[in-house]
Amino acid sequence: MIEARYHDSVNVLQEMFAAPGAGIEDPTPFDRAEWYALLAGTDLAPLIVTATKANKRAAMALVHKDRRVTPLRNWYSFVWRPIAPAGAEGDRLLEAIATSLRTRAHRVTLAPVPDENGAASRLASVFSKAGWRVEVSACDTNHYVRLAGRDFERYWNERPGALRSTLRRKAHKVSVALHQAFDTRTWEHYEAVYAASWKPQEGEPAMLRAFAQQEGAAGRLRLGLATHEGQAVAAQLWTIEAGVAYIHKLAHFESHRHLSAGTTLSAAMFKSAIDHDRVDCIDFGTGDEPYKRDWMEETRPRYQIDCLDMKQPRAWVDLARLAAGRLREADVPALARLPMGS
Repeated sequence: MIEARYHDSVNVLQEMFAAPGAGIEDPTPFDRAEWYALLAGTDLAPLIVTATKANKRAAMALVHKDRRVTPLRNWYSFVWRPIAPAGAEGDRLLEAIATSLRTRAHRVTLAPVPDENGAASRLASVFSKAGWRVEVSACDTNHYVRLAGRDFERYWNERPGALRSTLRRKAHKVSVALHQAFDTRTWEHYEAVYAASWKPQEGEPAMLRAFAQQEGAAGRLRLGLATHEGQAVAAQLWTIEAGVAYIHKLAHFESHRHLSAGTTLSAAMFKSAIDHDRVDCIDFGTGDEPYKRDWMEETRPRYQIDCLDMKQPRAWVDLARLAAGRLREADVPALARLPMGS
């Protein structure tokens, strides 16, 4: 029998990731023990659930509030996934965790979960086997581009004509600098641009700064600034990892939109990632904003997996709410749905 254990500290994840063969295949920046440690430094209270058999171990990094369980994540996380070995052994460990969670909550909601690596399908399956009613729906969109060996020149020649025209006309209006090491002064420029942009107030600025410092120390940071007459007017935060460039943050002065500094800076960041870092893929995070289509070529859904324990009365109330929500969306073109549920 596999027993699930509960932990209120992310330290157990650090131990797991330190073990040979631990972690997630093709990890993102959001699949590391260091990322969860940053999240634990905010106002989130971790609930780490682990299951072990022999030398195999699985975990889900979660939070628990009002008898409802959700992932340990915030708005900076592109994706959330469980940590488990591949194959049937990993499935059994995850099923043990899912079974145990029925003693803690009437509902588990996991999002945004990718499925290009099978994570969403796997979670839906193990929770269903553990006795939960599983509802899966697309909750967000990820825009990305696969380079397939293209250099920047070829990639750029395939962009929309209006975008290329904007760069030709406006590139000379700003100067661009790209930074790979964290620097306090450069980060202050980034924060000033963000504060003056159209973006909402930064949710966890101290966490984001710590993340940038961490990525800079590891050589993964790419921080770009565009300046006009000595003033930073656009800024972008990227990281590079395992052949993928992740676009975390971008902002520009609303008062200087006429300069198209964001376009000029983006072109420089793309060129550096493609020709210098030689990435295979560029990931534009979550959100279906129209401007992303000029730079990206493909989309893939991010899923929400709602797991309801129908032996608990509160789960029936939540199921009714989910059904009502889908009725309201009936006249809207549906996002892709996974063919699963019980």
